[in-house]
Amino acid sequence: MKKPTISFIIPIYNEQNNIKLLYYEIKKVMIYLKKKKKFSNYEVIFIDDGSRDNTPAILKSIKKTEGKRLRVVAFRKNFGKAEAYKAGFEICSGDLVFTMDGDLQDNPNDIPAFLEKINQGYDIVIGWKYKRRDPMTKRFLSKIFNNLLRSLTKLKLHDFDNGFRCMKKEILPHLDLYEGLYRYIPLLANSKGFHVGEVKVHHRERKYGQSKYGASRISGGFFDLITIKFLFFYLKRPLHFFGGIGFVIFLIGFLGVCSLIYSILRNITWETPLLTLSVLLIIIGIQFILFGLIGEMIANISKKEKNYVIRKII
Repeated sequence: MKKPTISFIIPIYNEQNNIKLLYYEIKKVMIYLKKKKKFSNYEVIFIDDGSRDNTPAILKSIKKTEGKRLRVVAFRKNFGKAEAYKAGFEICSGDLVFTMDGDLQDNPNDIPAFLEKINQGYDIVIGWKYKRRDPMTKRFLSKIFNNLLRSLTKLKLHDFDNGFRCMKKEILPHLDLYEGLYRYIPLLANSKGFHVGEVKVHHRERKYGQSKYGASRISGGFFDLITIKFLFFYLKRPLHFFGGIGFVIFLIGFLGVCSLIYSILRNITWETPLLTLSVLLIIIGIQFILFGLIGEMIANISKKEKNYVIRKII
């Protein structure tokens, strides 16, 4: 069988103390796997997401010694992790694509375990930090997040948001990533029929730099979860979502008007606010149905666009 080529895509932002150590850890593991004839060739792609520290200079120095094996994509400013992934997915050449975080918490020694799992027939394998080395608050919120996802989907993973992944390249065109939706790569792949698996990984404590995890990510993750739920079930049929809500509201208003008409016919005294509320509900219901129709038109004519700007590719 033909041995696969491998691409590593690593988004980084202000990780000057980590990237050199990470690169040579990956290189050490790949030298070992090369001797075992597990692959034919590999490349490491760092996506510099607008770093303001010494990260660009360090990447340039590594590039001088490593040549074509290392590729660097430098954004003009910080566009976010989703755009970094999209840029890496567009230029990578590997049959298998790894994603890793650049903070040294992902351990390259786990790479062989991913390859072994892929060889078992999986299309994408997600790392499971079964002994997570993060602050208690982060671990607690992550547990709630993962339990909620397991209850909302049929995908039984322990760590949906783990950035340490390995996937076959044919998955990449089917991953429409923007904003925080990169957290849901396993769900996006699963929704397209790809076989998703997981493997235990050895998570490490962050030694250098500061975590990018904050309150904004917590709130953002909640709204992204709502977004992904909507995309899975109503992306191609928004009228079913808005129309359903609109119909219920319209029906309540319509029943209110009917009760008023009945009261008039029976000479029963009724209050003006009830008429106003009923008419208002009917109007709101019709508006929701119209929103659904507009959504149907947008879903059929919209095109996907890139939202990142590359400064240079080394």
